[in-house]
Amino acid sequence: MSTRWYPIYQRGNPQLRVFLPNFWMKIVHPQKKQLPNIVQFHCSMEMTKFDIKNYLEKIYHIPVVDVRTKIAIGKFRRDVGKGYVIKDDDFKTAYVTLPKDMKFEYPDIFANKKDDAEEEQKALGDAKKNFQNYIDRNKHRTDVPSWFTI
Repeated sequence: MSTRWYPIYQRGNPQLRVFLPNFWMKIVHPQKKQLPNIVQFHCSMEMTKFDIKNYLEKIYHIPVVDVRTKIAIGKFRRDVGKGYVIKDDDFKTAYVTLPKDMKFEYPDIFANKKDDAEEEQKALGDAKKNFQNYIDRNKHRTDVPSWFTI
C-alpha cells in the first residue's frame, strides 16, 4: 500500500528521517456550480473518506463536516500511430463539505493581468527606445560590424 519506502535503520545519532504521507490531494475547480461551502479535490485512489477528513483536519486545520467520494473511470482511446487501445488512469474525486458559515473562494490567479499588460507595454517601449539609440549611435560607422561597438 505504501508508495514510499522509509530508510532502514543506520547506526549513529541523530536518526535523520523524514516521514512523508503516502497520500496526495489536489484542489480542482468544479465543472458544475457548487454551493460555496463545498470544495472539490482529486485525491489518491487509496484514500478513504476518513483519511481525507483526517488529512484536512490534522494537517491544514480545516473543519470538515462531510466527505463524499466518487471514482471516475479513465477514458479509453486508440493510439494514433500503432492503433492499440490505451486507458487513462482512474481518479478519485472528493467533495468536502465545510461548515455553513465558511465560504471557500478559489483564488483569482489572473487578477493583476491588467497591471502586467501595462508594465509589459512600458518595458517594450523602453526596449524600442534603447534599440533606436543603439542604431543612431552606430549610423555613421558603416564599415564596422554592429557587434563591435563602443
